[in-house]
Amino acid sequence: MQKLPKYPDLPILTTEQMIEVDRLMIEKWGISLIQMMENAGRNLAELSKRLVQDLRGKKIVVLCGMGNNGGGGMVAARHLHNWGAQVNVILAGEEGWLKDIPAHQWKILNHMDVLVSNSDFSKADLIVDAMLGYGVKGNPREPIASWIQRANESSTTILALDTPSGLETTTGIPATPCIHAHATLTLALPKTGLITPEAKLVVGELYLADISVPPELYTSLNINILSPFISDTIIKIT
Repeated sequence: MQKLPKYPDLPILTTEQMIEVDRLMIEKWGISLIQMMENAGRNLAELSKRLVQDLRGKKIVVLCGMGNNGGGGMVAARHLHNWGAQVNVILAGEEGWLKDIPAHQWKILNHMDVLVSNSDFSKADLIVDAMLGYGVKGNPREPIASWIQRANESSTTILALDTPSGLETTTGIPATPCIHAHATLTLALPKTGLITPEAKLVVGELYLADISVPPELYTSLNINILSPFISDTIIKIT
């Protein structure tokens, strides 16, 4: 198994293991999906702020998919707006396609002065990719494929949530197309596909964020871990 040079004792999960972590969070530990989404989105907003530094007047485009990854992007958009950024949220699909909890996040944004429209990426200071999460396999379909291509063709810095849209998180093989991120904020623990040689060019700098997984949950899966989040809820691991 591959090791992370900076954190050689940090476990690295397959996609199937991460699915099980999420299931146990909800079904056994009673930590709801919306709680995890809020933690993910808040950390995504915080890393966005660190990347662009002073948010005042900065233009940030958040590309949101229909699922939970998109919901995390919407949470980040809300925080970034609250912190003074000029946020433009792009829904990569139809509003009626949204899953229940992302739809709830979308309704919140519609009560705020957050711009929801198409955007000229060349004028953005940061693009946040929150379209496809770790469970997606195969080549991205339209309209997400076109948004990936537009983002890649821009000269704007791209920050991906959990995984670059289009990257298979167990094998690390990029689909066609695949977001070419400058930085990726993955959640809970790294996935095997994020640290393969093939993935390096699309992942960029890899960060890890805390979404409040109890250590007892990892123990129940025979995963031994000493929390890497003792000093910060976001750490840079590559």
